[in-house]
Amino acid sequence: MSDPALLTLAEASAALEAGSLTAAALVDATLARIEALNPSINAFIAVEAEEARAAAAAADARRAAGRALSPLDGVPLAHKDMFYREGRVCTCGSALRRDWRAPVTATVISRLSALGAIQLGTLNMAEFAFGPTGHNAYLGAARNPWDRDRVTGGSSSGSAAAVAGRLAFAALGSDTGGSIRTPAHFCGLAGMKPTWGRVSRAGAMPLSPSMDTIGPLARTVEDVGIVLRAICGPDAADPTAADRPPPEDAGDVAGLRLGMPENGFEATNPEIADAVAAVADALARLAASVRTVRMPDLESIGMLANTVIGAEAAAHHAAWLRERPDEYTAQVRTRLSVGLAIPATAYIDALRARRPALDAFLAGPLSQVDALICPAVAVPAPGISETDVAGSPRMAEVLGLMTRYTRPFSYLGLPALSVPAGFTTEGLPLGVQLVGRPFAEGTLLRLGRAYERQARWHERIPPGFEGRT
Repeated sequence: MSDPALLTLAEASAALEAGSLTAAALVDATLARIEALNPSINAFIAVEAEEARAAAAAADARRAAGRALSPLDGVPLAHKDMFYREGRVCTCGSALRRDWRAPVTATVISRLSALGAIQLGTLNMAEFAFGPTGHNAYLGAARNPWDRDRVTGGSSSGSAAAVAGRLAFAALGSDTGGSIRTPAHFCGLAGMKPTWGRVSRAGAMPLSPSMDTIGPLARTVEDVGIVLRAICGPDAADPTAADRPPPEDAGDVAGLRLGMPENGFEATNPEIADAVAAVADALARLAASVRTVRMPDLESIGMLANTVIGAEAAAHHAAWLRERPDEYTAQVRTRLSVGLAIPATAYIDALRARRPALDAFLAGPLSQVDALICPAVAVPAPGISETDVAGSPRMAEVLGLMTRYTRPFSYLGLPALSVPAGFTTEGLPLGVQLVGRPFAEGTLLRLGRAYERQARWHERIPPGFEGRT
């Protein structure tokens, strides 16, 4: 292969181990692609070329001495600009923080650095992670590599664009209501929203603390598993981080039971519905059984999620909304202001309803199956212009279309994996969402890996991104 940046993360790691590639070569390849291709997709907002080259030289020296730190040692990554690094500017996608320097380093960044992963720079994102389209009036919209007139999805917009464009081997994102799974679906990637509490959020910008999660976007489910195992685990700096063994993805899917919802997803684009059925059929051929299951009222669960996110985000931003309202873009200011009007009683009721709703879900559809298989998003990636609604009356309609199928599972705290599942007749990527019981990420990874080994959608490269120019 002439361009090593086109390898998957697992392939790049194996090449480093075998000595057929160096970390320096991987960094040079990704930096060349960033220089040539980033202007067309606006994924990176800052590139740290010299630091990345120095880190690559250190990684190559460790390998030469037989002291490689991990499979990630020497692999170039990049991350959404909401993960703090002590003393460095962290914009969180907003003009409000254009000069703000972080006082600490996020646990997830520290863990990746300790394993030798290289950071190429920081990535675009929706302002304060509060937008599912990828629009950002301050930094400019990230653009979908498969069609640069279409959205990436958000809020992990730059993460999805960078990985889909082969500018980085994987990226961290955050998912409070769909902000990993939506861009994964729109950009043809694998993306995992872990169980709430699986990954430490210490040193990451908060949006809605009782729903925020951190997870990876990558080209393959295999790559997602590698990064997830590197970042999960307990953390003294985050008491909600669970002490659970890292999820494994080895093993076949024989005997696993998949549930196809018979209700709750009626608004799905027909091509996406066909993709869900095709993934289920493929897994059934690998000896997983498939049955239909009855879902609870997902719309009501989604409304409870909106109440929690709206109230918690507004509380976090209340002082700035009073003192610096003009520094927010119109859409984010409007959404946060709506959150200020949520009564405390409605917020508390929404929190109280979460455990009974989860218990009902576990006793209902997830009592019959090991994972649900359903659409990640109701539609393929829409156009940038048609979704640029700012704070207009159409805002709720557009945003709701993006998160209708992701937000209920965020509210319930369940793990969910978006898997590449094909393309529309227009050539746009499609994703299928696998949802499991709490801390059952390993089951989802096994299912996703089994499917991707058969389908191999990840081998397609966006037009114009096959080489470095």
